[in-house]
Amino acid sequence: MVVHNFRELIAWQKSMALAKYIYTVSSHFPQSEQYALTSQVQRAATSIPSNIAEGAGRTTQKELVHFLSFALGSSYELETEISLAKEFIYIDNETYTDLNNKIVEVQKLIYSLMKKYNDSH
Repeated sequence: MVVHNFRELIAWQKSMALAKYIYTVSSHFPQSEQYALTSQVQRAATSIPSNIAEGAGRTTQKELVHFLSFALGSSYELETEISLAKEFIYIDNETYTDLNNKIVEVQKLIYSLMKKYNDSH
């Protein structure tokens, strides 16, 4: 059975909180990054819960896992982009560490869901 109430998924809840945090942090990036890194991190962060929700709305476990893999990919993209933001000194070490920990937590939750739904069919 596929999950239809995505709001109950901890992975979705945590990725929503992460996306909100990313929007807050990236709003302080330089104006020159508005259409570059700022936009990229916001899109990647938004993509994570969006793909979890879309997968939960699908009719098969295979489709769910497929969309969870998109969410996982977006989380790795986001991880790379916040590393760049740290390198460019758009975020400090403390913010970077906090963001990275939250991203890794979301990655583990998504991976666990993928494993659960891959193993159950």
